[in-house]
Amino acid sequence: MPINSISLRSSNDDLSSTEQVEQTQIKVATFNLFNYLAPPDAFYDFDRIYSAEQWQKKENWIASYLQKHQPDIIGFQEVFSIEALEILVKKQGYEYFAVVDKPTVIDDFIYRDPVVALVSKFPIVSVSSVAVDTELAMQLGLTAEFDFSRQVVRATVELPHLGLCDCYVVHFKSKRAAWQAEPDPLTSLEGKVIEQFKAQVAGGWASSIQRGSEATLLMMHMVARRAKTGNAMILMGDFNNPLQDGILAHLSTPNLLFNNDQQQQQLMQFYTLRDAWDLYESNQTLISEQPLKRAATHYFGQSSSVLDYILLSSEFDTKAQSNFFEVSDYVNTDKHLINPSFEIDGESTDHAVVSICLTLRQ
Repeated sequence: MPINSISLRSSNDDLSSTEQVEQTQIKVATFNLFNYLAPPDAFYDFDRIYSAEQWQKKENWIASYLQKHQPDIIGFQEVFSIEALEILVKKQGYEYFAVVDKPTVIDDFIYRDPVVALVSKFPIVSVSSVAVDTELAMQLGLTAEFDFSRQVVRATVELPHLGLCDCYVVHFKSKRAAWQAEPDPLTSLEGKVIEQFKAQVAGGWASSIQRGSEATLLMMHMVARRAKTGNAMILMGDFNNPLQDGILAHLSTPNLLFNNDQQQQQLMQFYTLRDAWDLYESNQTLISEQPLKRAATHYFGQSSSVLDYILLSSEFDTKAQSNFFEVSDYVNTDKHLINPSFEIDGESTDHAVVSICLTLRQ
């Protein structure tokens, strides 16, 4: 699969325009596939290889999710086997497929650096990676060589009723420390502990700097793109960080600080992103006074957090003047995490799958 590739629909194109106009609901999902690599290749280490049975179970789990929930647009993360994923989703009716990068291969069979992908039942009219604005990166105190830890997919999708929408798929840098303490057999026990602690704190902060910088540079790209094209925006993926944390909070900045000009504040709403959960919760509050509780999308030990998000532009916000759709449903598929069945869920994923339903406003 070449970089910056799009698989275009090969049949039924004559039916798409009529079907799209009639379609009043759009489902969008973000899906971390968790080491999606077909055997006999290995992920990260030489002995981490799925057996044929394990791989088939993983394929079946993904296909079952797609058949049950039937999202129209999906942002995938942790993709190693690009061609295998394209084959799988096309069997489920996804005619459009976009990637902008490829994983690293060591010794011909050990894979590292998985990529993201976007699949769609609606036409993808263009696809590109998001380039780093080097001048802006240097203004942020980064080097001229700074880049995303994983290349971001930007696919422009033609949606019914709305037209062109720029869909971004991300997998921001993880919280894993950027470096580890080097073992030294001559170092005292106390010295080893101190070195590990230094690596944990400093290496963790280095990862936070990378993750926050990726989000900032992406957001500035999205604003510039929005100003140029006016396209609606959807940002989805594994953020590896709660959105409310200061590291990523600017992705959903609601207004201009220290600015009382209402016209300018209203103009800014065109460029800001909204968390799909917040829009869904707001819509449901109008129907029922019962508060909704947001479920976690990832569990680690005794802790849990929301790491997987779908963010939307004003076209999907019922309070905005440019609104077309509303978030009518929000589904956090997590049974495989909180009540798994090994026979079914044994090779699924370590994240919940988040999907939303966008319904055309009448």
